[in-house]
Amino acid sequence: MSETYDFLFKFLVIGNAGTGKSCLLHQFIEKKFKDDSNHTIGVEFGSKIINVVNKFVKLQIWDTAGQERFRSVTRSYYRGAAGALLVYDITSRETYNALTNWLTDARMLASQNIVIILCGNKKDLDADREVTFLEASRFAQENELMFLETSALTGENVEEAFVQCARKILNKIDSELDPERMGSGIQYGDATLRQLRSPRRAQAQSAQECGC
Repeated sequence: MSETYDFLFKFLVIGNAGTGKSCLLHQFIEKKFKDDSNHTIGVEFGSKIINVVNKFVKLQIWDTAGQERFRSVTRSYYRGAAGALLVYDITSRETYNALTNWLTDARMLASQNIVIILCGNKKDLDADREVTFLEASRFAQENELMFLETSALTGENVEEAFVQCARKILNKIDSELDPERMGSGIQYGDATLRQLRSPRRAQAQSAQECGC
């Protein structure tokens, strides 16, 4: 696929260490499982162009370290993120219990309108499950998050998680999100698209100013 795209979105992958965040990113970009995955030190980066509702969207994805000692470093990458995958491990209640802290950080430090999808990773290890689908689903509902269970090993729902998140951001453009606003986490990739949208925005602003 060529490097032309309609929009660019800044994404985060956040959650405790050992939940498989780097493996999710690798599976999404390379379509294969990362066997030799060590804990991320600081931040890793990946990007991919996807087709969402007939628009090409480039995702710039920052995979953050989940260990507490890197927290101050990774927090600086939250600024201006449009979307995030909030990841826990379905076989580890400890990673699930930490979700509230990660969610608070994301909503305080990233874009005001950040779109977050909750990912219960390691779905392939269902026999060792410590967190039920139902309770995670309830947590997502209470916190206005989308929710999927994923497997970085088999690839199940991995692409779907990124696509669902990107689709929701795309749907918010024009109503809640303005790609030309600093810190929105969104940019136009296509100059023609920017020119098409700018006159409409200018008309809307002048209509508000004159009260008509």
